Amino acid sequence: MSTSTIDIASPVATLDNSNPFFAPSTLPFQAPPFDKIEDAHYLPAIEAGMAQQRAEVDSIADNLAPATFDNTLVAMEKSGRLLARVMTAFSAVTGANTNPTLQDIKTQVAPRLAAHSDAIYLNANLFQRVATLYNQRHSLNLDPESLRLLETSYDGFVHAGSNLSEADKTRLKQLNEEASTLSTAFLNKLLAAAKETLFVTQDPAALDGLSESQLAAAAELAKSRNLEGWALTLLNTTQQPVFDTLANRETRKAILDLSWTRTQNGGPNDTTEVIARLAQLRAQRATLLGFPTFAAWKLHDQMAKTPEAAQQFLTNLVTKATALIAEEAKDLQTLIDSQNPGSTFQLQPWDWSFYAEQLRKARYDLDEEAIKPYFELDSVLEKGVFYAATQLFGITFHERHDIPVYHPTVRVFEVKDSDGTAISLFYSDPFKRDNKNGGAWMSSLVHQSRLLGTLPVIYNVGNVAQPAPGQPVLLTLDQVTTFFHEFGHALHGLFSNAQYPSLAGTAVARDFVEFPSQFNEYWATYPAVFSNYAKHHATGEPMPADLAEKIRKTKDFNKGYHLTEVLASSLIDMQWHTLPPDTPLQDPDAIEAAALSKAGLNLPYARPRYRSTYFAHIFGGGYAAGYYAYQWAETLEDEAIQWFETHGGLTRANGDRLRSMVLSRGNTEDLAQMFANWVGTESAT
Repeated sequence: MSTSTIDIASPVATLDNSNPFFAPSTLPFQAPPFDKIEDAHYLPAIEAGMAQQRAEVDSIADNLAPATFDNTLVAMEKSGRLLARVMTAFSAVTGANTNPTLQDIKTQVAPRLAAHSDAIYLNANLFQRVATLYNQRHSLNLDPESLRLLETSYDGFVHAGSNLSEADKTRLKQLNEEASTLSTAFLNKLLAAAKETLFVTQDPAALDGLSESQLAAAAELAKSRNLEGWALTLLNTTQQPVFDTLANRETRKAILDLSWTRTQNGGPNDTTEVIARLAQLRAQRATLLGFPTFAAWKLHDQMAKTPEAAQQFLTNLVTKATALIAEEAKDLQTLIDSQNPGSTFQLQPWDWSFYAEQLRKARYDLDEEAIKPYFELDSVLEKGVFYAATQLFGITFHERHDIPVYHPTVRVFEVKDSDGTAISLFYSDPFKRDNKNGGAWMSSLVHQSRLLGTLPVIYNVGNVAQPAPGQPVLLTLDQVTTFFHEFGHALHGLFSNAQYPSLAGTAVARDFVEFPSQFNEYWATYPAVFSNYAKHHATGEPMPADLAEKIRKTKDFNKGYHLTEVLASSLIDMQWHTLPPDTPLQDPDAIEAAALSKAGLNLPYARPRYRSTYFAHIFGGGYAAGYYAYQWAETLEDEAIQWFETHGGLTRANGDRLRSMVLSRGNTEDLAQMFANWVGTESAT
């Protein structure tokens, strides 16, 4: 080894070669060998991975040769390969197919992984090398992507605390480890609550309005839990899909009460104290790092830049939302009054979806149950989601049955480019399980990097209820939209063509990462795509044109309500994360009341999409002070739709332009400028 380069390929931490993570997978695309991975393999591989990367980083930091881009930045990008291998697989299974053993491992390693990250970013010698290069950046003749890596790396070190005193670094490490532990505890409690919180009844009248397939699934669930009658589970949101047709008002209220209190009932799954302490820790950490609030620290490198800008953006939307929802509420109350003459029955949160669905039927002659037979899951995925991608980008999907999966219901597809070149593997895991986190998401099992010679392995996870045996899997329009949304994230990952793994795929600002996914929803009802997948599951007949037209006409129906519930959650998020560091532990009810009252969203008939105690995005995911990103990205989506409609819609030329100028670029250039270049404007939101 020369004195000017670091050889980080040789292992410095021992791991038994019988462990499947010992060496890169020999499967296509280096896909994880889930058929060989056992629970017992994860912890030793994680420990060895951390030890190996620490040794690699120490070698980089302590190199006596002057810092160069290759022996510092490139060497850092190459470090931690073992840890990356095990953590991508571990994150997948602990999110989508966990068990008590895996949860225990996750609890054990959470603070250690936080400490591991701190050991890298708070390494004074390493930071000095990065800072030296940063100060020389304009004379290093770096290509644009390498310069971007240097600038984002330096910013990452500073943002993580590299400029702190040793005493402050010690305090920061303590805060980070505790926060990581609490975030893991929050997710564990949330998962347990999702499994244990059921609405159970032996009275069939309580479930009036549910379809035969829904009743069969509820009976099957009750039987599987050794319960009498019928059982209904909760989705991760406040409102529940069954409210659309569930005629029994007492049942609706009971289910909403269960949803609202699932993690705030004083039991073992109560998250109140966890989130209060998490918010406090985040505020203290932000101040230690030189920012007045956690939101200010978090948003400094986002498109919004400041919490004031994000807050103003949300406030501007509130005016629109409250005007819309007031009209919608008036219409629903009129409907209620017409059905209950002489009654003082006032619209409540558990009534909204039921009467909104009735109003939609009356206004547009559209019944959700009438359209579901045309949205069979496999057809939506293969003839809808995949078809749109093929038309836009020329890529094709070929199912593979030889790639091991972490659950039998997961499907794997090899993605090929228009010239037949294999570019990615895509895993689809659509079904709800008791041991799966709520919601839907995308992530990677292998990250793309030209430097490392790796191609992306991407997965989408959903929570579609499995019907009773022998019944088709029929989706709602919202679920169809979710499939397109998550595949937008998948496209962002599988098209990645970055040199460095740190800049690849979805490694972008939170308020930009939702743009590709929200824009991909556009194709769900695009006529050429819709007609290809919206076919009756039993007859294969396309959805009648008049029914499809009714769906398009209802696009903006109930828009005020949907906007309000998301804005309410966004404002609650900002309320938690703009707390000053000396604030005592907060009561979630008080935080929510303050946020909604200040914005004028404390409405008697509408509740936030997520309340604090089960808000996984901000207390268990990466959206703390960033839930506003969904609405922010919607403004980018609107520009994108306008661009496509102006330039001919669903064409290969348009798709290829989006792919080359945005989806393949990751974080390799300034995101606002990237978007502006694509749409041909001078600036982006």
